[in-house]
Amino acid sequence: MVEINDTILYMLTANHLAHAYNSEQRFDFPDINCNSGQTLLILGSSGVGKTTLLHILAGILKPKSGDVYIDNTNLYKLGTRSLDQYRGQHIGLIFQKPHFVQSISARDNLILAQSMANRRSELSKIDHLLSTLNIGHKSDARTHRMSQGEQQRLSIARAMVNDPKLILADEPTSALDDKNCNEVVHLMRTQADAAKAALVIVTHDQRLKDLFPDHIELS
Repeated sequence: MVEINDTILYMLTANHLAHAYNSEQRFDFPDINCNSGQTLLILGSSGVGKTTLLHILAGILKPKSGDVYIDNTNLYKLGTRSLDQYRGQHIGLIFQKPHFVQSISARDNLILAQSMANRRSELSKIDHLLSTLNIGHKSDARTHRMSQGEQQRLSIARAMVNDPKLILADEPTSALDDKNCNEVVHLMRTQADAAKAALVIVTHDQRLKDLFPDHIELS
């Protein structure tokens, strides 16, 4: 958090967000402020708009009203192409069910993520990241030949490969047992801390509530 002329700047700020798919399905979201290096948990049961909120914060779904700022950049003031490029360069996404290009290796999926963000490939960085997440031995493997836990680690690596300012995780633990849940949480927090990134986890997994003092409950 930085103060400039008495104005507090957070890595992530979302104000007055609302979205409606139709007249009967409207979501009004609480304001969000998250600092660099901070983890924020957003809890809620099915149907309260968790995924909608995550897509808005990621610059994927434009809200009906409100603003999203990442490092003082207003996402929805950017043009479509600039927004796509900004997302690739500054936002890391971790999904419950990772989606990879099956025809290429784990390492090549990370190279592709760098290319799509208009960044040159950094093989030494990619190999170091895979090694840090204990999947360096799988760097040449096709992703469909990796276990669920290995794919989740690769998903974290892909989210981190472009040094994001914001990491958004969508239900990253709900399908995992307690041991793997705690391990994935530890990996996400460790990687976010290393990058000094803000980490926002959107989930219905109540096990995480005791792990994160900063949380918001949607209803």
